[in-house]
Amino acid sequence: MRHAPELSTARWRRSSYSNSNGGECVEVADDYPGLVPVRDSKNPHGPALLIPAGAWTTFVNSLKNQG
Repeated sequence: MRHAPELSTARWRRSSYSNSNGGECVEVADDYPGLVPVRDSKNPHGPALLIPAGAWTTFVNSLKNQG
């Protein structure tokens, strides 16, 4: 069984499309090989989702292809 990484020292980044108030955004953390931690910017102490890196890439690319 794979253990969840420790995220207390993660450096989170917000989308460049985010407004200055930080509303309705997700944040992601880098430097977790094979995983992309994702959290709600409005709830930084809440839970984070751990998305496999390949699935995250597919998701982001599908969003880019929408517009």
